[in-house]
Amino acid sequence: MKNKLHIHWDPETDLLEVRFGKATPSYYEDRGDDIFTRRDEKTGKIKGYAFFNVVKRNMHPHELVVDLPQP
Repeated sequence: MKNKLHIHWDPETDLLEVRFGKATPSYYEDRGDDIFTRRDEKTGKIKGYAFFNVVKRNMHPHELVVDLPQP
């Protein structure tokens, strides 16, 4: 099975979340500026990112750039 990229936007909480592959038990690391890295609890591998206050900070017309994890 191929990994999939999941993108979720919640306008009520002003949250944009990007997840790589199947959801697993994870924790978030604060990268600052309302950006969080999602890591797998067992492996520590990056499973995605969460971006808070995207519209509030007028980020939607700008690029959000993060490093992608290596397979």
